[in-house]
Amino acid sequence: MKAWLLLLLCAPALAQDLNAGRSLAATCANCHGTDGRPQGRVMPPLAGMKAELMLELLADFRAGRQPGTVMPQIAKGYTEAQLRLVAAYFSSLPAAQARP
Repeated sequence: MKAWLLLLLCAPALAQDLNAGRSLAATCANCHGTDGRPQGRVMPPLAGMKAELMLELLADFRAGRQPGTVMPQIAKGYTEAQLRLVAAYFSSLPAAQARP
């Protein structure tokens, strides 16, 4: 019973975080498609990606361990807190497959 009450009390804050994450993630649509669902196979889908995995990948781009054309610069443009919001938003979406 206590866990349900805690969830109920936290729901508005979670919704605000997901809304903030959605706003931050809007720039990802340029390459990864609306809501992380790309139109082709060139870019990986972000919708449904586990937040921990996305944060690891973004950290690798930021640190230069993962090469990329624009992702290293994009990842460096966000704070750690913002990246967590983006990762939480995409992980909250149903998983998507890249379209042929």
